[in-house]
Amino acid sequence: MSDPQSVDVLIAGAGPAGLHLARLLAQAGASVKVVDPLLDLRHSAFSSAALPMEAVREFELPPQVQAAQWSSWQLFGPDDQRRHWRADHVLGAVLDFGSLRQWLAERAVGEGAQLQLGWSVQRWQRGAGGGVMAWLRGPGGDRGQIHCRWLVDATGQRRALIGEPSPATGELVSGEGVEWLLQVSLSTWQAWADQLSFMLGSGWVPQGYGWVFPMAPGQMKLGVCRLHDSTRAQPPLHGLLRGLQQRLDLSDALVLDRHGGLIRSTIRRREPHQRGCLLALGDAVSTGNLLGGEGIRHAMASSEVLAPLLLEALAGKAQSLRSYAPKLRRRLGWRWSLSGRLARRTWLSLHGERGDNRLQRLLQGLEAERSAEDLSALLFDYRFERYGFKALPYLLGWR
Repeated sequence: MSDPQSVDVLIAGAGPAGLHLARLLAQAGASVKVVDPLLDLRHSAFSSAALPMEAVREFELPPQVQAAQWSSWQLFGPDDQRRHWRADHVLGAVLDFGSLRQWLAERAVGEGAQLQLGWSVQRWQRGAGGGVMAWLRGPGGDRGQIHCRWLVDATGQRRALIGEPSPATGELVSGEGVEWLLQVSLSTWQAWADQLSFMLGSGWVPQGYGWVFPMAPGQMKLGVCRLHDSTRAQPPLHGLLRGLQQRLDLSDALVLDRHGGLIRSTIRRREPHQRGCLLALGDAVSTGNLLGGEGIRHAMASSEVLAPLLLEALAGKAQSLRSYAPKLRRRLGWRWSLSGRLARRTWLSLHGERGDNRLQRLLQGLEAERSAEDLSALLFDYRFERYGFKALPYLLGWR
């Protein structure tokens, strides 16, 4: 990459958002290059990646990226009681995140996009004749330059190019998670298969939650996540994870992989999505949802919103990009900011008896009146209105 190159669009970041955008643009005839610091997209597979079947179908995700499917929910409450909701059909899938990225990359390259692994955008500036000049760094300190008409920040919550949002546009709420991939006996795996399991309450994970997701036969994911709270001391996540492992009788499991990551999003999503010829998508514009720490399908949705507008801009209609942020807000829906407020109040309040009691009452209500499908609608589609006036006091924090 020592000689200057030129493309229509340079995308920094080969995650689901960047790779999905690359495919959509290349499919329409644009010249696209994606760069990413990773040398192997199967590495750093930090996402738990549980999706509803609606999203699996929407993004045409093939069986090879689905590690397991599930049809039921299992929630452990503050009282340690297990509550179950089961459907008579598949509700969703747990993805192999590394395989997902590899598949998305192959699709993008198959449409004509270029993929340069081991490289990252170090800095950029507007070109003298328009567009952007970007300076890249590769393996071993190699350097290169590339000119593009549009530069896209798909670096996730790091926001490496678009930068941190101004406090005036909304506070960045952050959380962190740690996850282990476990190897277990088939009998142990069978006890956790076909369901998403969550551990809720301050006795499990203060100001957060834990989970067990099934993967391929004999493998499971065990994880913990919590929101940051600068006003309160928070115990180390790895200690909480070991505690879950012991309480769930998984201490004998072999740990195949350890990984972790951050999620950082604003509640109202009013940060800039564009700065001149620089655009941002995915977690760089807060598409990571704080309620369940979920980001993949929302990041890919941002690519689908941006792609047609960027193609219009490449055709000389740059003003089309003014509608990017409002169109993305409409795509994510009016429930988005409500789910963020609920996440902040719910998780940060789980540090004592009062928060546990409030959560306990909600779980009891869900168990008595709701189906597995209803629970999916609540946790994946944020359809709080289905719960009517009984849930309103909880959502507003009245009890």
